[in-house]
Amino acid sequence: MKRKTGQLFAMAIAVLFLSLSVMEMEASARAGGGRSFGSRGSRSYSTPASPSSQPAPSRQVAPPSQPTSPPPFQQPQPAGGGFLRNMAGGLVGGMLGGMLFRSLGFGGGGGMGRSGIGLFEILLLAGIGYFIYRIVKSRREASESSQTYYSQGGYQQPVQAVPQSYEPEPADVATGLAHIRQMDASFDENRFNDNVMDIFFKIQGAWMNRDLAPVTNLLTDEMRRIFQEDIGKLLADKKVNRLENIAVRSVEVAEAWQESGQDFITALIYANLLDYTTDDTTGQVVAGSKTDPVKFEEYWTFTRPVGNNPWKLSGIDQK
Repeated sequence: MKRKTGQLFAMAIAVLFLSLSVMEMEASARAGGGRSFGSRGSRSYSTPASPSSQPAPSRQVAPPSQPTSPPPFQQPQPAGGGFLRNMAGGLVGGMLGGMLFRSLGFGGGGGMGRSGIGLFEILLLAGIGYFIYRIVKSRREASESSQTYYSQGGYQQPVQAVPQSYEPEPADVATGLAHIRQMDASFDENRFNDNVMDIFFKIQGAWMNRDLAPVTNLLTDEMRRIFQEDIGKLLADKKVNRLENIAVRSVEVAEAWQESGQDFITALIYANLLDYTTDDTTGQVVAGSKTDPVKFEEYWTFTRPVGNNPWKLSGIDQK
């Protein structure tokens, strides 16, 4: 009886551990990893305003519209990995279910011709546990690395009291763009949106090649440091994050303002792509899916000294 109880307890712990591990494998990986970081000046701790119109299902830039009040902050939702999760969950669930029933005596003899968990099941479970442990460890190390910037000026979800969330006035975007044009008469919103798409493609390409040299002039120092840390982790783990079939469906200005001699514009980007990570050595997919596209909406904030100067990416917020 004690042996049966011990087997059931061990099985329950294994089920819990493996379930949590499979959940962690869903982390997204594209440039920025689907998380919020960087700086938006004095608005760093407020949620970007959502444009009133929904992104159009085309690659054309949507016309500017008045922003509404910002939605409450939400934790970044994992993107990609659905295929991997379903496969791993089904495999692990089926195997553990069968082992549990055999240990209770419902499914005939266990491994080695007797009831209970046999040597073969124990070795198989240990092997799967070690494999998932390696994946979880890699994910956690990446998460810890990405959070080092928080204490150095980057931001995530505020943990304690923070400045009151910014609520833009109805004409905030139009007013902000008008102020920007006062110092740069050549500024054109449609041309800016096209530039945002170009920068988006260039940064994703540099991320996939694990080389920021071609886009250094498109990033603030803080953003370059954070991206470089993430790329360094990929190189150390001998992993490549592959992004394919990238399609930007719309770009829309959500906020525009000036402060401390800087122009700021936050753009809402609606896009989809194939996002998966492979092992350098084997070429096998270790995260994400080569067949299931990832759809996402992100706010990218750009800044520059006031006037006709180049824009640089200063922050990314996951919607």
